[in-house]
Amino acid sequence: MAKFFVHKSSYVDADISIGDDTKIWHFSHILSGSNIGSNCSFGQNCVVGPNVKIGSGVKVQNNISIYEGVEIEDDVFLGPSMVFTNITNPRAFISRKEEFKKTLLKYGCSIGANATIVCGVTIGKYALIGSGAVVNRDVKAFALVVGVPARQIGWVSRAGNTLKFDEKMQAVDSFDGSKYAIIDDQLKEIKCNS
Repeated sequence: MAKFFVHKSSYVDADISIGDDTKIWHFSHILSGSNIGSNCSFGQNCVVGPNVKIGSGVKVQNNISIYEGVEIEDDVFLGPSMVFTNITNPRAFISRKEEFKKTLLKYGCSIGANATIVCGVTIGKYALIGSGAVVNRDVKAFALVVGVPARQIGWVSRAGNTLKFDEKMQAVDSFDGSKYAIIDDQLKEIKCNS
């Protein structure tokens, strides 16, 4: 049996799966059919689901709703009050649940506070979305994007540091010595032989 924490002010519906060491804090609601991995953290006033899949090690800050159609891989960070959508043309008087668009956040990416992720996009692994950005198209792995609408302004390392490139279009992250190169307009991590 999984061992997780749910604050007494929060609600967890039936038919859910929550991994070990996950913490769900004040005034949150986990709806049925949702699957949450281990070692996650949900801040105050979060809503998940129904039928949402969240990996392990995910950090969900305060005031975030993760709607059906969103899938989040491991080690993703969601900044305070960031927003997901799940339909492009909502109307209060028309039910369009069969039109939900899938949104995928890949391993290790981070979404800044108050950013909006418009449904139907994929955020690449280790990408960094700036605070307040509005993302309405796919984001490449390791990309740094900002603005409304969001546009790429650079590349970041696994650690989230902005990379500076030499004349060979290679960069080294001073945090951990990891090396990167731009190849065919994609950032690739260079594996070094030791």
